[in-house]
Amino acid sequence: SPLPSPEPILLAELKPGQPQQYDWKASCETWSVAFSPDGRWFAWSQGHCIVKLLPWPLEGTQQNCKASECTKAEARGRGRAKEKTLECGQIVWGLAFSSWLPSRSRKHILWAPSPACLVLATGLNDGQIKVWEVQTGRLLFNLSGHQDVVRDLSFAPGDSRSILISASRDKTLRVWDLGKQLKVLSGHMRWVYCCCTSPDGRMLCSAAGEKSALLWSMDSYSLLRKLEGHQGCVVSCAFSPDSALLATASYDTYVILWDPCTGEQLKSLCHIPLQPALDHGADFHASSLRSACFSPEGLYLATVADDRLLRIWALELGSPVAFAPVKNGLCCTYFPHGGIIATGTRDGHAQFWTVPQALSSLKHLCRKVLRSCFTTYQVLKLPIPKKMKDFLTYRTL
Repeated sequence: SPLPSPEPILLAELKPGQPQQYDWKASCETWSVAFSPDGRWFAWSQGHCIVKLLPWPLEGTQQNCKASECTKAEARGRGRAKEKTLECGQIVWGLAFSSWLPSRSRKHILWAPSPACLVLATGLNDGQIKVWEVQTGRLLFNLSGHQDVVRDLSFAPGDSRSILISASRDKTLRVWDLGKQLKVLSGHMRWVYCCCTSPDGRMLCSAAGEKSALLWSMDSYSLLRKLEGHQGCVVSCAFSPDSALLATASYDTYVILWDPCTGEQLKSLCHIPLQPALDHGADFHASSLRSACFSPEGLYLATVADDRLLRIWALELGSPVAFAPVKNGLCCTYFPHGGIIATGTRDGHAQFWTVPQALSSLKHLCRKVLRSCFTTYQVLKLPIPKKMKDFLTYRTL
C-alpha cells in the first residue's frame, strides 16, 4: 500500500519543565522511553531522577491518531487515567513495562496491587531496580543486587511476563522473578549496554562495550553463541516481532541483521551521513548508532545515530525510506500499533514522529505466523521448494 508521507512529521515534543540549575546538563538525558504493550501509557525518563507516566494518546495528538491507534477503550481509559510522576531518587537509565499477575505468596512487596496490573520497571544509577504499579504510581518492589548502573531492562513475554532481565555496568545480567533474583549471567568483559528478550520467549540477547553480542537461552540461561562481525562497540539490540531476525547496532555505523537461530549474518545496513561536513569534518564516528527497533509488523527498522538523524529502513529494500532530524538522539521505540515512533534525547526531550506504514502482504503475514512457531532448522526440514525456504528464513533480504 502507498506510504502516507515520505518524511516523518513531528506530532509532539515533551520538554522538562524544571527551572534551570547549575548542574542542569549533568543528568538531564532521556536515556529511555517506552510504550506500554497495550499502547495506553507512555513512560518518559525526563532526567533528574524523574519518570513521567503519561496516558496515550497525549493531549492534542488525538486528531493525528488513526482509528486503529485511538480505540474506544483507550478513549474511556483517558477519562480515568491521570499523569503520574515517579520520583526515583537516582538517575534513570532503563525502562520496561509488563502486565503482571501477583501471587499471594509474594514477599518483599511494598504495596498490595490490583489482581492484575500493569507495572513499570526502572533501572537506576545506583544499581537498584524499582518496580511501580502504573495505575496508582505506587512503588511495588525495590530489587537490589547490581553493583553499578542498571543500563537496560527487558521483561519476558507471555506466561513468563513476571521474569525481568537487567543489564548493568557491573558487567552482568541478572534474571528476576519480581521480588527475587533467580540468576546472574556472566560473560561480558565490559559494561553491558542493552538486553532484549525474543517475542517467542526462547532467547535473550545482550551487548556490552565490545564488538560482539551474546545470545542466551531463556530456558536454561546458558550462553548459546557469540555473534561477531562488528568493528566497533555494539550498543543496541532488538528482535523482530516473529523472533526470526536480530538487529545489532554499533558505533561502527552499521546495523547487522542476524538469524539468531543459526548465528548467520543476513544483511548489513550502513549509515552514511547525508551531510558529511556537518559539524563533524572527517570524523569516522559521525554516524555512530545509538538505538534500533523493529516496527510492530516487522517490515521496517528504525535507527537513531549521532549524525542527528532518525532513519526508517525498509528491510526488503535494505535502504532508508524516511528521515527525521533528531539532534542528540539516544533512544527510539515504536508505538505498539505502529505509525508512530518516540525518540529521547540528551536534552531530556521526548519527540513523537509519524512514520511510514505498509499493509503486510499475505505471504509476509504467513511468514510471521510460521516463524513465531518454527525455528530456522525446522523450516529447512519442511518438504517445500528452496525458494520458499529462503523467503521464510529471510535469506531473500
